[in-house]
Amino acid sequence: MAWLYLFVAGLFEVGWAIGLKYTQGFTRLVPSVLTLASMVVSLGLLGLALKSLPLGTAYAIWTGVGTIGTAVLGIVLLGEPAGALRLACIGLIVAGIVGLKLVS
Repeated sequence: MAWLYLFVAGLFEVGWAIGLKYTQGFTRLVPSVLTLASMVVSLGLLGLALKSLPLGTAYAIWTGVGTIGTAVLGIVLLGEPAGALRLACIGLIVAGIVGLKLVS
């Protein structure tokens, strides 16, 4: 169950990272509230996952899931560049997450 908590926490990290873009410096109410709620849920689920997972592994995977999701949504939603080198670097992060899961 801890791995599921960790993965969902990473998804909520994506939510608040992307949400920050839409808050326009926390000047827009609805995006700001949703972003703050995503932060709380993300950290809460990370805390639950840390009850049974090693800190270093859990934190690295949490930030990795957040990084990958944010980068991909930046490409899809915000028109950020999707060059081969950038995609290869995202692939390396995926490989690191899989590696950490396999050795844990």
